[in-house]
Amino acid sequence: MEEKTIVVIDNEGNEQTMDILFTFEDDTFNKNYVLYIDPKDETGEVFVSSYTAEGTLEAITDEKEWAMVEEVFNAFVIQNDTDEETEHVHGENCSCGHDHSHE
Repeated sequence: MEEKTIVVIDNEGNEQTMDILFTFEDDTFNKNYVLYIDPKDETGEVFVSSYTAEGTLEAITDEKEWAMVEEVFNAFVIQNDTDEETEHVHGENCSCGHDHSHE
């Protein structure tokens, strides 16, 4: 899946456009996974499904599979938290310790 959004059909048959957080492939379960959010939902709830080569979303029902997905998601969260902590805007009031006189 290269797209940044997917369309999900809810239980009532309504189409909803979701933003893809990331996708990954797992060799243990021989499946591809997509983690996505509803951009209109301010709670930040993350949804996850496996998907076929044709793009059909499938529910995850196996506890071991859920545990693996949770591990991958937690690593994603940790990585993104680390990336956000290291990014900052340099300016005249910056206290990062770098010499900004040349900027």
